[in-house]
Amino acid sequence: MNYKEPYIIAEIGCNHKGDMKIAKEMINMAKIFGNANAVKFQKRNNKELLTEEQYNAAHPNPANSYGDTYGAHREFLEFDVAQHQELKAYCEEVGITYSTSVWETTSAKEIASLKPDFIKIPSACNNHFEMLGWLSDNYEGEIHISTGMTTKGEIETLVNFFGERGRNKDLVIYNCTSGYPVPFEDVCLLDILKLREKYGEKVKSIGFSGHHLGIAIDVAAYTLGAPIIERHFTLDRTWKGTDHAASLEPMGLRKLCRDLRATHQALTYKQKDILDIESVQREKLKYKK
Repeated sequence: MNYKEPYIIAEIGCNHKGDMKIAKEMINMAKIFGNANAVKFQKRNNKELLTEEQYNAAHPNPANSYGDTYGAHREFLEFDVAQHQELKAYCEEVGITYSTSVWETTSAKEIASLKPDFIKIPSACNNHFEMLGWLSDNYEGEIHISTGMTTKGEIETLVNFFGERGRNKDLVIYNCTSGYPVPFEDVCLLDILKLREKYGEKVKSIGFSGHHLGIAIDVAAYTLGAPIIERHFTLDRTWKGTDHAASLEPMGLRKLCRDLRATHQALTYKQKDILDIESVQREKLKYKK
């Protein structure tokens, strides 16, 4: 297998708590301390995405809510397109790639207008074909799609959808299990092999979006053939919100990036029987009759 360099995405999502100052601090930490390649946010038009009943209902977990209703909670955490433009400009200033997950067509249009290198489609809306069709026809960058809570037949439909539109070579498919956090036995890493076998020649790349604890699983995912690794990122795992518990703090992100890049360096064959580093040891230690 030809291993590409790992590409590590720190998903900030809504872990900024609706605060631009925190969002920019997280960008800084992801780049300068963590050494990630990209950060990713989220964009939702909540009144388009939610029914009126869902919008006005109480948050299912009031302890994590930033508003009196689920709609108010979601609006509190939402940045508008001008703020996303500001975040993209700040990423360019710091030297890290900006991206955003989009949940419906209005948000897809707004974020596409900023011309990011890639746009992500969450597992929850990878069957939103109106949005996917608009992006396929109007957005020139890469389209990354997670496959949590998605059947194998639905994945096949997705890949064919982009293939029929001549966009499959801009497509990145992520192995993913939707849960926060996901127990190790439900990560199902070997599905990466199935995605590579079935779609490796049809799409641009295979990725892995993890919601587990620790960083060992990500190294295994990379070794199995998923060079694009996405992990949720926070400044403090004890902060209020459902994503923080399944996120990496700055030191965790730093170690993840370090370990993935070390693994990339190590995934080689010996170029000769006795490496230069071994020659001195061979002369010194090898048994001589």
